[in-house]
Amino acid sequence: MNDVDARSTRNAALSYIRKEFLDIYNRLHSIDEDLTFVNQVRLAYKDLPILSNLRCGAWYTDPSTSVPIPAYFKSTDGHFSNWSFNLRRPNLHLLALVEEQKGMILVDSTRAGKKIPDALSKTVPIWCAVVNRAMRIRHPEIAINWDTELYTPPSTVSSQEHDQILPLLDGWAEALAKSSYTLPRLQYPLRPMWITPSTSSFPQVGSDPGFYPVICVSASKQVEDGLERRSSGFTYIQGSGDDHEAWGMGLVPEMFWSHRAELLTSNQTELQSLIASIVAASPTQRGEPPTILSKVESRLAICQNSGLPCPSLGDDFVYLVLSEDDVDVGGHLQVERIKTLPGKKGQTQLLSIVLPQAMAFVQSALVKGRSVCVSCDTGKDVSVGVVVTALQMFFDDNGRLAMTSGPRKGEIECLDKQSIRTRLEWIISERPQANPSRSTLKRVNEFLLSPETYRNAQS
Repeated sequence: MNDVDARSTRNAALSYIRKEFLDIYNRLHSIDEDLTFVNQVRLAYKDLPILSNLRCGAWYTDPSTSVPIPAYFKSTDGHFSNWSFNLRRPNLHLLALVEEQKGMILVDSTRAGKKIPDALSKTVPIWCAVVNRAMRIRHPEIAINWDTELYTPPSTVSSQEHDQILPLLDGWAEALAKSSYTLPRLQYPLRPMWITPSTSSFPQVGSDPGFYPVICVSASKQVEDGLERRSSGFTYIQGSGDDHEAWGMGLVPEMFWSHRAELLTSNQTELQSLIASIVAASPTQRGEPPTILSKVESRLAICQNSGLPCPSLGDDFVYLVLSEDDVDVGGHLQVERIKTLPGKKGQTQLLSIVLPQAMAFVQSALVKGRSVCVSCDTGKDVSVGVVVTALQMFFDDNGRLAMTSGPRKGEIECLDKQSIRTRLEWIISERPQANPSRSTLKRVNEFLLSPETYRNAQS
């Protein structure tokens, strides 16, 4: 075989593999196979709550038996040489659940090449160790034998990598302890444990093990090249739930669980038309409930555009709607709309147009005694950036309204990056899913810390 033929054969093989990876029939049946294993774990630890790690884990956890609390342990925070405890996603809201239920099960999956995703093998262990160490700092009365060790799965994390992470833990713990986050006093330290389909026996957790187990479940079987033929007529794909936007045809985990039986009994030729009908018939997904910030006496709130209108907020609220598209919020609401742009143009516009207009609207509403709900398409990014800015400009460090005739940086107490981070922490404490991008936070910092001439020059 000459080189041209060899390349042609190889390209055909790669094309076939890519087709298999994207085939939704194989994906859904692979997820169903993994569910059998996840259910075995759930039954083995039936007293512990089970959660999905966003976003992939939602395909593997039945909403009727899992806890509807967002957990977001990001794999990139565990990538080699990129290890991090990120104060923008501290997952501290999970601690109350862990304390009440004496532990938790966290489900995720990973694609070919790994047995355990970095989110479970490193990000969660870092989280456990940092929380345990910060607990010692915040609560010095804790017993001297309080466990602050770093635990990682030795079959996945090398001893060298483990040792490289260790010196970083105290710095992250100090930052968490010094933050404005509430850190509830735990009775026991956290300890991660790992289960995969290749685990021969599940870890034993007694009635009082002296720690709270965080059981990390990697749902998918590790297979060579990520593909494995099944005699039942499908190709098993490791980590099928990952990146469903690329293969799901609009199907999301909630739809899968609502129509699981008919999806899995449909033959391959009928499946795509069935999915199209399910997606078309599914009601528009309502956004998450609005988050009212108690830190500032409920004067500000955040929500997702798809969650509008928000009857629960009452008549005291006016709405600031940020979106690329027109959003129907009902004619009876007092609404200010600011059109946003995607990409780099949107970042420039956020600094020079969105934030100035938004602050003028928020200030006017607050002066009149109204409260303001800020919404964007996700309820996690631009709206959060706008509210951080408003918190810094119009509220003092205790969350009290501190209006002036024209607040700018010279009139704001203790304005620096730490003050801005603290206000972001106020939001994340009550809205854990808030996840503003680095670009959004950079624009917020520039708006608050740079001269107005700089902002004008960027427009």
